[in-house]
Amino acid sequence: QVQLVESGGGLVQAGGSLRLSCAASGRTFSSYAMAWFRQGPGKEREFVAAVSWGGTTTNYADFVEGRFTITRDNAKNTVYLQMYSLKPEDTAVYYCAAALDSDYYLVGVGYDYWGQGTQVTVSS
Repeated sequence: QVQLVESGGGLVQAGGSLRLSCAASGRTFSSYAMAWFRQGPGKEREFVAAVSWGGTTTNYADFVEGRFTITRDNAKNTVYLQMYSLKPEDTAVYYCAAALDSDYYLVGVGYDYWGQGTQVTVSS
């Protein structure tokens, strides 16, 4: 198993930036593909971004539009989501997740472990 703890959320004005972090413990971090998801108020949870085990392959939801970057540091057991040009519609609880064995991890499918989430609020 792996335990995930997100941090870095907060309140930011539209156009601002935030960097979310997700610290992992437990089984070997580099064995997992990692992703970020989010759930806005009154909305379903949606895929945001994913990164491969070694960090060389990434994929993003269409709404990201080049504003977010997912990276990972396997030496620190941490995955990051750098967010720029934030919009009020980015307001959500952001979750990180880990997939041990999924052929579709890049599109947000097959994630087995989840963190508790961190709130991001973007004011207009």
